Amino acid sequence: MDLHLFGKTAVVTGGSKGIGLATVRQLLDEGVSVVAASRRSTPELAETKAVHVPVDLTTDQAARELVERATEVLGGIDILVNNVGVGDGGDLVQGALQNLLQLPDDAWRHTFDLHFYSALRVSRAVLPSLIERRGTIVNVSSTAARQSTGGPIDYQIAKAALTSLTKVIAEQFGGDGVRALTVSPGPVSTGVWNAPDGLIGRLAAARGVPHKMLQARLTEMFAPSTGRITTPEEVARLIVFLASPNNITGTDYLIDGGIVKAL
Repeated sequence: MDLHLFGKTAVVTGGSKGIGLATVRQLLDEGVSVVAASRRSTPELAETKAVHVPVDLTTDQAARELVERATEVLGGIDILVNNVGVGDGGDLVQGALQNLLQLPDDAWRHTFDLHFYSALRVSRAVLPSLIERRGTIVNVSSTAARQSTGGPIDYQIAKAALTSLTKVIAEQFGGDGVRALTVSPGPVSTGVWNAPDGLIGRLAAARGVPHKMLQARLTEMFAPSTGRITTPEEVARLIVFLASPNNITGTDYLIDGGIVKAL
């Protein structure tokens, strides 16, 4: 299936591993020129034809620096995928183990800088190019934005804000030809779920249970209708389809194997 993306340009934040890396690969397969932004590169990203821009998007000036560098490399930007997020998960352990009275302000600030303000800042910096080229923003949120589960509470609320940001961009800039969409995965088989030092591994250690046991418990609790969690390649395929030319905007797409049961 030709998605009519050949010759387009894209910036993918958090592009060095997980969902971001899978998205970079699939965009490249469609003939898109890609800049991948992350604090550090990985051997897997280095094997692709993407250009890596090292940047810490929790800082105020980083978004402008990223877009300036990406524009130099690409000439202009057609697609922005705001995917930067969990990382190794260590920063979110507090939000999963502490309640609203216990979680300190600095944890909230860091989580919002990473999961909300990074996307807001990069979106604002790239919008002039997207308006000029009638481009698309895809924000990677989470089913956690829709469900008040056991946490991480700061992550859930930051992702809810990100989902709302998508609606605002779609409404305010739709007349300029810019589309904005949200993709909301449930658990995904990345390092966040599988690695011993990922979020689930760290939570297991904090609770004194084996990593595999906690994975099984969480899968049972989430109760995906398909009986399994999602792969990063599956999420990437949805992102790339939504970035292709179409008339879809302002919508949040779940990709969770049927975890969210509500209409």
